[in-house]
Amino acid sequence: MRWFDCGVNLFSPQFAGQEVAIIEAARAAGVQRCLLISSDLSESQKNTDFCQQHSGCFNTAGVHPHQAAFVAKNWLAQLQQQLLAPSVVAIGECGLDFNRDFSPRIQQQRVFEAQLALSQQAKLPVYLHERDAFATQIAMLKAQPPIAGIAHCFTGDSHQLKAYLDLGLYIGITGWLCDERRGQDLQQALAYIPADRLILETDAPYLTPRTIRPRPRCNSPALLAAIGSEVARLTGASVQQIAEQSYQNSCRLLQLPVEDTPDAH
Repeated sequence: MRWFDCGVNLFSPQFAGQEVAIIEAARAAGVQRCLLISSDLSESQKNTDFCQQHSGCFNTAGVHPHQAAFVAKNWLAQLQQQLLAPSVVAIGECGLDFNRDFSPRIQQQRVFEAQLALSQQAKLPVYLHERDAFATQIAMLKAQPPIAGIAHCFTGDSHQLKAYLDLGLYIGITGWLCDERRGQDLQQALAYIPADRLILETDAPYLTPRTIRPRPRCNSPALLAAIGSEVARLTGASVQQIAEQSYQNSCRLLQLPVEDTPDAH
């Protein structure tokens, strides 16, 4: 089996100094490819530098809504330059977060709007974050549709799921699905995800699947199969089917060859 972890926060403090070991452990567990996700332009550059040295790793570049208030005046030009790196396969993590409001909402929307425009210009998918901002985010996506995208770490209900699917988006499933306390809506919505729109991501080091015993210190891409196993249990598919389907879906979304080749970057 081969797996594709479509969401790793490799430069989170929990992984400091262990980045290479984290990726090596993932490969040993059958995770052949990882997408490193970025929250600001500094992290985007760290991810790009890492990917240049490690095959099978790709990354996003962009500005998270939490960081929208802190962009430099020329941030958009900087981001456009970063998108030229061969390892950059998506724009983001971008979107809206009206739960924590670390950045003013109007500024979040400005920065998100600019990144949606870049999706069209650069012909790259968007890697979407949304929290407590669903109606506004859907309206912005309809007004300025990206060429493709993923609802990262989707935790909503079937109504929200169908709205994203209607926009042609892929759906990112994390260890939230494995949470018996708060994952019920997602478990029910899972039945509505078409096989060719399902993507798996750990969001490591966060959202450790609660089905894993004993509990690890933090989440890592090596644990992706636990999410795949829960998807298989809930859908009736085999774990092998889930692994391969989600792998191919990730490659399609990110415009990567399905077979690993030396020039995959």
